Amino acid sequence: MKTDAFDLLTDLLSQAGVRRRLLGQCCVPAGVALRFPCEKSIGLHVVTQGQVHLHAPGLEAPLGLRAGDLVVMGRGCEHFLSLTPMVAGLPVQTIAADKPSISNEPGMTTVVSGAYQLWNAPLHPFLKEMPAWFVLRADELPKLGPLALTVGLLLDELRAGQLGAETVLNGLMDVVFTYLLREMLARQGPTEQGWANAVRDRPVRRALTLMQDDLARAWTLESLASEIGVSRTALAERFREVMGDTPLSHLRTLRLQAAMRLLGGTDKTLEQVAQAVGYQDAFSFSKAFKRELGLSPREFRRQDEADQALAYRF
Repeated sequence: MKTDAFDLLTDLLSQAGVRRRLLGQCCVPAGVALRFPCEKSIGLHVVTQGQVHLHAPGLEAPLGLRAGDLVVMGRGCEHFLSLTPMVAGLPVQTIAADKPSISNEPGMTTVVSGAYQLWNAPLHPFLKEMPAWFVLRADELPKLGPLALTVGLLLDELRAGQLGAETVLNGLMDVVFTYLLREMLARQGPTEQGWANAVRDRPVRRALTLMQDDLARAWTLESLASEIGVSRTALAERFREVMGDTPLSHLRTLRLQAAMRLLGGTDKTLEQVAQAVGYQDAFSFSKAFKRELGLSPREFRRQDEADQALAYRF
């Protein structure tokens, strides 16, 4: 049984159906705005050379980024990169999601980008709690720390341009992304309600782990409390205090996320999906699914297939 907070982090990313797409390293040319159509994604940019400005709705001013800076977009939106603090009137070049590029021209401003797709609501609480934009500056990173070292490996791989570069870059981008999520968790204030603080509370973390590890089990507040060794009332009060939610409400979100992942990523029947996520039969599962999402599991499966196809037409 897993009890570590970052095992929970790994599981939640998997169960939430996060799908990584490497957009590659691109040069930011003068007089052009690079467009990133990432309305349903967490975005990640690593500035590998030069200086660049990031433009997005909700930002009071463009974000100025330098070589070594990292930025995570927690709310999917269309955004732009340019060499200038103004993009009005600039011609636009859209970054293609289905054709990762690896270019490295000396003297040019370059950025490595990735997208982690989040197509469906309800989102896991941690993903909902992410800041709209999280920037980690190069001078904030310990030079021999794991994140700085991983970024160094990323840069070395880009410069080398050897066989299998895309596979290595995918893995390194995942590591960078995970380290950044850890940093976000570490920076959340100790008094803020939410998943980041819930995993620091031993009984609540245990409850989160039990539910996430065995969604098919017919959990009740009583059975959870019994497994943890606390009273039903104590668990309910503590869970709401640090999480801002009830255990069974959180369980429902986890089950819906897992169901959406199975509907979109496998050919399992409705009966098999229902049993995998803790429902007695396909009828009760379909009823609960439609009540929460507004469409049936079959409709969701068709829409998800269409959305995935659309994602690769940029």
